[in-house]
Amino acid sequence: MKIDEMWKVSTGEGVKVAVIDSGINPDTPSLSGQVLTEEVPKAVGYKATEDYNGHGTSMAELIVGTGSGGGLKGLAPGAKVVPYRLAFPDLKNEAEAKKAPNSAQAIRAAADSDAKIISMSYGAPGDYAAEAAAVKYAQSKGKLMFAGVGNDAETKNLIGYPAAYPYVVGVAASDEEGAVGGFSEHGNYVDLAAPGLDVPTWCDATFRSYCTGRGTSQATAIASASAALIWSAHPDWTANQVLASLIDTAGRDWARNDPSTYLGYGLIRPRKVLEDADFNPGAAGTDPLAKENVTGVTDEGPASPSAAASSQSPDRSSGGETSAAASSESSGSTTMWVALGTAGAVLVIGAGAYAVVRSRRGA
Repeated sequence: MKIDEMWKVSTGEGVKVAVIDSGINPDTPSLSGQVLTEEVPKAVGYKATEDYNGHGTSMAELIVGTGSGGGLKGLAPGAKVVPYRLAFPDLKNEAEAKKAPNSAQAIRAAADSDAKIISMSYGAPGDYAAEAAAVKYAQSKGKLMFAGVGNDAETKNLIGYPAAYPYVVGVAASDEEGAVGGFSEHGNYVDLAAPGLDVPTWCDATFRSYCTGRGTSQATAIASASAALIWSAHPDWTANQVLASLIDTAGRDWARNDPSTYLGYGLIRPRKVLEDADFNPGAAGTDPLAKENVTGVTDEGPASPSAAASSQSPDRSSGGETSAAASSESSGSTTMWVALGTAGAVLVIGAGAYAVVRSRRGA
C-alpha cells in the first residue's frame, strides 16, 4: 500500500471514526490520546473504555494506533476513534450485558456524533428492523459505514448483517497477495476487500502481547482507516465521494460493472486517490452503490469458496474464532460473530503487494 508515501499526503488528521465493538482500552501505548472517551453519550457509553476481549482495542489500533511503546501503528494515526461497547457472546457478565447498548442504539448514537465513519467489525446471520432503521438514519446523516461480511464461508456462508444492509459497505478479507481468504463470506453484498489474513491483534484482554489473526474484522478496520485518510485529504467530500474514490481505484481485473462475489469492486488502494491531487470523485449526491442498495441481497453465492480463494490458514498457538454464539438484542435474539484468531506475537503490519484475483459473481 506504500504507507509511507500516503502519510506524506494524509495521516487521517481531523477525522473521527466511531468503532462499535467490544469496547476500547484507551491506555495501551499505541492508543494514548487517540480515544475520544468524552464524546460517547452516557446513554450508550456503559464501560465503553473497558474492552473485555481485546477485539475492539485491536480494531482501534489498526485504524489510529500511533505505534508508541512498540505497539501497532495503524493506517490512519492522525485520526481519532470514538468507542462504543456491545455485548458480544463472550461477555459472560449478564448484568453488564444488559447495560450495554445493542447495535441499533450504538449506530444511532454514532450517527448523531461528529464521527464521519462508522466501523463495525461484527455481524449476525439475520437482520432486524431496529438495526436496519438505524443504518438508514446514519446514512441520512452523511455517515460512511463499513462492516465485515463474516468468517464462515467454509461452513454455512450465512449472509452477514449489518454488512448486508443497504448503505453499509461489506468488506471481505484478502491475504497479502490479494487472494480472498477461504473463510471470508461471499455473496452480492460484498462491496470491497482489504487485508485480513496474518494481521496483528491483541491476543486477549490482558493486553500483554500481540498475535496474528485473520478475519473480515481486521479488513473492516483497514478499510475504515483508508476512508479516514482520504476524507482527511478532502474534507469537503461527502461519504458518497469518499466511497466512490475507493471503488474507482480498487484493484481488480474484471469489469467495473460486474463486481466479484468474493471481492466486490476489488482491493482498496487509497494511495491511488491520495497521489492524485485532482482526483474526481463524482457528484456529491451520487451513491456509488445505488444499484446494490436498491436491489438488496439476492443470493449467498456458491456454497464454497472459488478456486481463487486462498487456502492459507494462519498458524495458531491458541485461541480461535468466537462464532455462532447467542447474543440478545432488544428486538429479538440473533447470532453474533467476532474474529479473534491468535498465534505468535508480532509488532508490525506486514506490507504485502496486492495481486488481482479472478473471482467473479457466479464463479
